Formats: sequence, C-alpha cells, structure tokens
Amino acid sequence: MVAYDHELSISTLTIRFDTAVLGLGAMGSAAAAALAKRGARVIAFDRHAPPHTIGSSHGRSRVIREAYYEHPLYVPLVRRAYDLWEELERETGLDLLRTTGGLMVGPEQGTLFGGALASARTHDIAHEVLDANAISQRFPAYQAAPTDVGLLEHRAGMLFPERCIQAHLQRAGTCQATLHINEEVRDWAVSATGVTVRTNTGTYLADRLVVAAGPWLPALEESLGRHLPLEIERQLSHWFRPSATDAAKYDATHAPIALWELAHGELFATLPNLGDGVKCGAHHGGPPTTPHAVDRTVSDRETQIARTALETVMPGAGGALLESRVCLYTNTPDAHFIIDWVQKGRVLLLSPCSGHGFKFASAIGEIAAQLVLDDRAWIDLEPFALKRFDA
Repeated sequence: MVAYDHELSISTLTIRFDTAVLGLGAMGSAAAAALAKRGARVIAFDRHAPPHTIGSSHGRSRVIREAYYEHPLYVPLVRRAYDLWEELERETGLDLLRTTGGLMVGPEQGTLFGGALASARTHDIAHEVLDANAISQRFPAYQAAPTDVGLLEHRAGMLFPERCIQAHLQRAGTCQATLHINEEVRDWAVSATGVTVRTNTGTYLADRLVVAAGPWLPALEESLGRHLPLEIERQLSHWFRPSATDAAKYDATHAPIALWELAHGELFATLPNLGDGVKCGAHHGGPPTTPHAVDRTVSDRETQIARTALETVMPGAGGALLESRVCLYTNTPDAHFIIDWVQKGRVLLLSPCSGHGFKFASAIGEIAAQLVLDDRAWIDLEPFALKRFDA
C-alpha cells in the first residue's frame, strides 16, 4: 500500500520542495518516483486517488511493443522503458509486465504493417512476417483477411497499468515523496525564486513544477501561459467472454497481443484473455470531449460495434459482455508526445501522448528527472518539443 501524507493538506510557504508534480497518472507517478529516487524533495498532487478510472491511465492491461509502427524514433525509448519496468518489478515485487508476443496485421502497404516493418528493420528487431494462412495456423484464435500480412515480434506483451502506477507511487513514497491525493491544483505562478502552486486546500512553493495533467491540461492554459493544440478524445474498451468451446486458444499462453488495420484503415487492438475476458478497442475515432463533460455510459450500439470488429479478427471471442469502460486520449495534432519546458528551468510539460504513451511512462519519468536535476536527457527530445506547434 502507498502511504499518502494528509498532514500537509493545508500548507504554507514555509515548506519548500525541490519539485512539485501535478498529476499522478502514468507520467506523473513515474516522474515523482524517478525524482524522489534521486533524492529530490518531491511533493505531488492528484485531484483523485490514483490509480483511478477517471482519466487515461487505467484499463487493467495495456500493450507494450517494440516494432513501433508510429515511428522508429520511439524504439530506443521503449527499449529503455522495458528495462525500467523490469527494474521496478524487482524493486516492488509487483507483477507489471507479461510477454505474449505481438502481431501487427494489415495490408502489406498499410500504415500498421509498413510502419512496424520499418521500425523492425531500422533497429534490428527480431521479427517474422506471416501471411494470413500462417497467422491462423500459428494462432488459431486469429483470422486475418486473405490479403493481409502480419509482423510478429516476440518481445511484445502487456503492462498492468493500475499496478504500474501503484508501483511508482510505492517507490515515490519509500523515497520520501509527499503525495497529496484528492487535492486539485487550481493554478501556479512562476517567479525568480520558484513556482508557487495553489490547490483547493493550500499553497506550496517549489523550485520546479512538472505538469502531467493529461486531459485536464486545456483547463490549465492560463497558468501554462500558452495555448496547447490538444484534443481530448473519448475512447472505449470492452471485455467479452469467448463463446467458442475451445476458449483456451484466446488466453495469453496461446494468443499474442494484436493490432489490426481493418478494411477502412481503422486500427483495432485485441488483448488475450487473462481470466477477465478478451479485451478490445478501436484506436482513435472517438468524439471530442472534456473530462467534465464526457459521457461515461457505453451504449448497446457501441458494444455491438466492438463485438462485430472483434468477431471479424477473433471469431468466437465476442460472447457475453463482461465490462466496458471509457478512457480519455489527450491528442496532439501530429500524435507525437510533448516533453518540453513551458518555462525554461521552471515548468516542465510531460507527454500528452495521443493514446499510445503508457508503455513509455517508466522511461519518460526518468527523462523528467534528468531534465529537472541535470538539465539534459539521454535521448534527443527535439521531436517532442513545443516549438513544432509555433510555425
């Protein structure tokens, strides 16, 4: 269990911290843990009690993959993330990562397969290319379109997001970070001496502030001092009980995680049954929303759309609905992350990550600590800079 500090819920400026962290989801919890582990005096806030289901960092399982179709530049980052997730497992004793292998299936000239193949070749990632018949023979749960091909990578698998956040908060607490839950940051002000952070219950002073507020970022633009071209998107996950008699073929021993490029270019993810059903969901395509206005009710029509897509690629998997959830994506125009100083040396913005960021959280937390404490990072962050939106 993570011990949260409630004694400092009403604070004065007499208590000063090296770094304040706003948001304790995937990125914020990782940053707080990395900073505290390096000896920084950290205070961190979340308006809810993480891990929770209100924002983006939940869902019981998340894909982690190395042959990154989005762009080869992510491969070194995910490789470092793998190392850090494994280190966190050893340190906390929590099961955070399960390797299943991963399939990227779609048209040979499509975005998904072509991008995954480019990353695999650029970074010498061990992989196999399978035609539709080979996919079904190797993995009986799956049914690819006759003209589709698949890239199989063996290191891919699943992270368990709630446990990952718990583990980072556990590390942060062990390293003496002060964690304030159910405390909302209202605004902050930067001066020559630091950053004054005002919440619904107190005021705090820190040398620097790390902002990892995810879908709540647009509401903080006045303090950020700039407009961010972000869209908050409503996304769905469904869990279905397989109806096929040979249901074991859908479990994580027999079925890898998979991404599918469907007939009209839509991307669809399937995750094997871990005892709570086969998980599936579209990647993008949801309506714009806000954390306050989002419709958290999943309709029967939406469930049937998900079941139909699942049955297309995993026949027999779409039996009884076990659960459905709403998740929020925080999207940038180019779908790349933001990791950059909003105000140099004072306010660091972490990763509105367009629905594909959780797997990187351990590495992005380390990068945040390097930027704050060393004024540099091990990786080139130019692709994630804010200036790309200023042209």
